[in-house]
Formats: sequence, C-alpha cells, structure tokens
Amino acid sequence: MTTQKSPLAYLKWALIVTAIGLGLSAWLGWETEGTLGGALSFLLIGLVLAALEIALSFDNAIVNANKLEDMTPVWQRRFLTWGILIAVFGMRIVFPLLIVTVFAWLSPLEALRMALVAPEQYSHIMHQSHSSIAAFGGTFLMMVSLTFFVDEDKSVDWLKGLECRLKKCGSVRGFEIALVLIIVITISRFLPEYKQNSFLFSAIMGLLVFTLVDGLGTFLDNSNKAMLNAGAKGGFGAFMYLEVLDASFSFDGVIGAFALTSNIILIAIGLGVGAMYVRSMTIMLVEKGTLQHFRYLEHGAFYSIFALSLIMFMQSLWHVPEMITGGVGLMMIGLALFSSIRHNRRDDQQMTGS
Repeated sequence: MTTQKSPLAYLKWALIVTAIGLGLSAWLGWETEGTLGGALSFLLIGLVLAALEIALSFDNAIVNANKLEDMTPVWQRRFLTWGILIAVFGMRIVFPLLIVTVFAWLSPLEALRMALVAPEQYSHIMHQSHSSIAAFGGTFLMMVSLTFFVDEDKSVDWLKGLECRLKKCGSVRGFEIALVLIIVITISRFLPEYKQNSFLFSAIMGLLVFTLVDGLGTFLDNSNKAMLNAGAKGGFGAFMYLEVLDASFSFDGVIGAFALTSNIILIAIGLGVGAMYVRSMTIMLVEKGTLQHFRYLEHGAFYSIFALSLIMFMQSLWHVPEMITGGVGLMMIGLALFSSIRHNRRDDQQMTGS
C-alpha cells in the first residue's frame, strides 16, 4: 500500500538529528582546535561523513525495504527503533574503536580514554599506525568497488564503455584480487623499508576481512528464504538477518571515514547522522512502494568508494587534504545523481511523445 506523505515528512527526525549532530561537530572542533576555523573544519567533515554514509548506504535502504515488507508491523517498528540504535552505537562507535585498538595495540578502554581526554596523544598514535590503517582500508574499499563493477550480472551501466570492459574482466577468475595485490605491492615499494612489512600484512588482512564479509553476505542471501520464513512466525529471524546485513553494508563506510578524519567521536557523529537518513529512506521506500528511482546513484557511490581506496593508498606516501578526499566523493555522487535525473526526464519525454 502506498502513501501520500511528502518526502520531507519522512525526513523530519533525520533533519532534527542532523541539526544536533552538526552542532556537536562544530562544538567538538572548537573544543579540539580552539579556533573558528577548527569548528568550521569539523563541521564540514561531519557533513561529508554524513553524506558519504547516505550515498554508500542507499543500496542498504533498498535491501532493508525489501526485507521489511515481509515482516510483521510489530517487528518492522522494532527494527526501525532498536535496529537503528544497534547500527549507530554498534558499527559507528564500537567498530571504529576496535580499529584503533587493533592497529595502535591498545586496550579498548585505553583507546576510548585517549579519544576523549588525550586527543593529541591519540592523534600521534593514529599517525604512527596510519600506513597500516590506509593499507587495510584501501584494500577493503577497492575490493568492494571492483566486485561491484566486475559483476557480469550487473544490468545497468552508467559509464558504459568503462563498465562494459570491467564486466568482461569479471569472467577472469580472481581479476579484482590480482589487481588489488599489484597496486598494494607497487605502493609498498615506495615506502620506507621498516613500514613495508606492516603495510603488506595490513593489506592482506583487509583482503581477508573482505573475503569473510563477502562470503557471509552470500551465505545470508542464499538462506534468505529460510530466514524470512522463520521471521514470519515472530519476526526475530528476519530482524537478526537485517542487523547482520546492515553491519556488512556499514563496514565500508566506517573504513572510509578514516580517510577523512581519525577523530572517533566525529566519525560516530557523522556516520550516525547518515544512518538516520538511511532509516528514513527505508521507511519511505516501504510505504511508497518505490525501491529505486535514481538508477545511477549506486554507481556513483561505488566510484566514490574506489576513489577513497586510491586516496587511502596515496596517504601512505604523502598527505592528501581532507577537502580533496571529501570533494572527490561528493563530486562522483553528485554527477551520478544528475545523470539519474536526466535519464528519468528523458524517459518521461519519450512516454509523453509517444
């Protein structure tokens, strides 16, 4: 059943959370840097993180909408309330903390203490482990993007010449893994010798984690019918399915956030704001019965992921300004959105012309 509610009505709570989140971002910048420029910088990064999370999770909203249609109204409400709390406080706060814990060799409590009360020391440790984080995140992100583009079953192409060639490469088994490893090995050759081993080890771990996450997603897709049948009796099975699926979708956004900032509180704020829009989009897609209107937006998100992966690799060699990092992603997504709108208008003109 469709509804006549306006898009703005669906975005009410997301807009409220945005105002609070951006205000907190600016305040955090002022408290951290002590300058107006610092406040504006944190405000911009928070906005870019939210926009990146929204773009990367657009397909997440579509999948959520598909599954929610088969759930009872009670479990739909539980997922849209409890589920969003798990998504924000679990993947967007605990997981970044875990990344810092692993790469900085700290206990979780010590990492959290540094993030809250000793940001200078925390930033110093993050800087020392930056090449490892860049290798891990860059590898994971590049695998995410390449897996999308080499998929031979992908029916919609945005940049047809490039994407058709990439789909042909998908017939070569392991093409994307070989390409990523070639890039990783090449980058490592330009690093100081004492950093090469940790860089290569982190890249391999990123590849391993992607393989595990991708395999988990395939397993969940294959067992979708059984899970939803279990959920039809009470909804718990479908609820857990969506939570694990949301964690898998959130993984690339959390990793990509470290290309913009190492401040774990700012990451949590920005990604949490973005997660609220994903929730609003999910509700709108379910109630309106429209799952996909902007056909190229997902393509723009994956081009943005690929750009982020390259930038993270380059950050192992030299500093890339955060404005460039965020700007490239927003440009990709904006172009994809523009192309989608133009495609829709062309279809409307053809229908009215006929």
